[in-house]
Amino acid sequence: MSTYIDILNWRYATKKFDTDKKVSPEKLESLLEAASLSASSYGLQPYKIFVVEDRTIREKLKPAAWGQAQITEASHLIVLANQVTYGEELIDDYLKNLSTTRNVPLQDLEGRADFMKSKLVPLSDSEKENWTARQAYLALGNLLSAAADLKIDSCPMEGFDSEEINNILGLNEKGLNAAVLLAIGYRSAEDGTQHLKKVRKPKAELITLI
Repeated sequence: MSTYIDILNWRYATKKFDTDKKVSPEKLESLLEAASLSASSYGLQPYKIFVVEDRTIREKLKPAAWGQAQITEASHLIVLANQVTYGEELIDDYLKNLSTTRNVPLQDLEGRADFMKSKLVPLSDSEKENWTARQAYLALGNLLSAAADLKIDSCPMEGFDSEEINNILGLNEKGLNAAVLLAIGYRSAEDGTQHLKKVRKPKAELITLI
């Protein structure tokens, strides 16, 4: 059985996907389950995840992603879109869910609600958008590891025009912004990148023990 380190060494940012290989519905469901279990600040998950399989839509998205081939060659394209802003309803909806899930009276959560609102609601609009985008990136990190564990190749992508992506997918109307893209599928035998050694800083340079 592979160790987690083996899995991380196997993973790389796939540049060329095998267009004939598709991620099965079962594996896709497992990957999305992992995404739903991702950590987020206060557990609020202030983002949405869109899975784009439709080839026609992805052909429209490709020019907005600087023509990168992974957009159309991958089995699926995942778009993580953060909320551009929020109000007290973000916390209220979460606590209603918590109350139902854990069978806790809502009134017993008032202290938690007040604390969360005091920290998150007064933020400026730019601070709110920055915070929600960081939460989407937490989900991205979990998706990358989960995909590798499932032996699904992936490529995270920041090179795109978010406004164009938003327009094509109708995200603006939903109060969302495309934060990051993730192409998933299976590597092509022709992708020479898979044979390259990983380039990382030495641990002694990267990590400080205090």
